[in-house]
Amino acid sequence: MPIWTPIPKRRANYDLSEDQLKGLLKRYDTNGDGKLSKEELSVAFRQLGLRFSWWRAGRAIHHADANDDGYISEDELHELVKYAKKWGFTIN
Repeated sequence: MPIWTPIPKRRANYDLSEDQLKGLLKRYDTNGDGKLSKEELSVAFRQLGLRFSWWRAGRAIHHADANDDGYISEDELHELVKYAKKWGFTIN
């Protein structure tokens, strides 16, 4: 019996348009400032069924936050959606 059993990759299986995914993510802007924080993204990713949501939120901000303010604004959502495709979101 192996000492360590790898956890299978868990991918979100959603077939959405880019606008649908943007709209879905915008719902998690709980303070209504028009930007997504790491905390808000973490909640969104966790509720969408992704593992390691805190880590993924940090990577998403690192990847999509063009102005380095620590948030994903409306203008940066396109890059976030492109990055989310790596996790199993199918953009049609």
